[in-house]
Amino acid sequence: MIETTRLAGPVAGRVARSDWAALTDELNGHGNALTGKILTPAECHEIAALYDEPARFRTTVDMARHRFGSGQYRYFTHDLPDLVRELREAFYPRLLPIARDWATKLGKPAPWPDSLDEWLRLCHEAGQAKSAQILLRYGPGDWNALHRDVFGDMIFPLQVVIGLDAPGTDFTGGEFLMTEQRPRAQSRGSATTLPQGHGLVFTTRDRPVATKRGWSNGPMRHGVSTVRSGRRHTLGIVFHDAA
Repeated sequence: MIETTRLAGPVAGRVARSDWAALTDELNGHGNALTGKILTPAECHEIAALYDEPARFRTTVDMARHRFGSGQYRYFTHDLPDLVRELREAFYPRLLPIARDWATKLGKPAPWPDSLDEWLRLCHEAGQAKSAQILLRYGPGDWNALHRDVFGDMIFPLQVVIGLDAPGTDFTGGEFLMTEQRPRAQSRGSATTLPQGHGLVFTTRDRPVATKRGWSNGPMRHGVSTVRSGRRHTLGIVFHDAA
């Protein structure tokens, strides 16, 4: 039976109640951090079911065809479902101070205004006017190659993926993978099991890494390990639009 009880309060309140001090420490130290539960199973199923409504999406990508891995994902149109829109609007102001802090540490510009709408307007003026919100579907044997979701010069340095199915029940395998390229050393990897309804905030392209001389750039990539059985859906929330 699908759970119908909602978590307390609207989505924005749930995101706000996350332990952002702890999340910030995790992001600074590792480049990714789990948020805790922000969607009910019923809400997860509601979003996952949208995959079978093609009119909601601007395009479908077959990963094997493009040698990105195996499986499919679809980009929403700008007419986002309410839950997806609310999640994006709720996360942006929470991630903005981290993004600005990282830019300061790396000596880079911080072009992100206080308003998500204003930031998206700047993306569109720069030629990045396509929705980049992603719904992904994986079946047995599917996987996602290590990559970065960079769609132009206008980049927000953090993004969020939300698990829509229950690991160990709806699917096995399918861990979220991250690798960090370290200076003059082998890359370091991590694997995270994404619980249903939980978000994982992670680095879009790179993060600041403390060194003896200050801060250096830590390039990172993300992907998904092979799904062993079942079906895995995830929602990808990106804060810049695509060219």
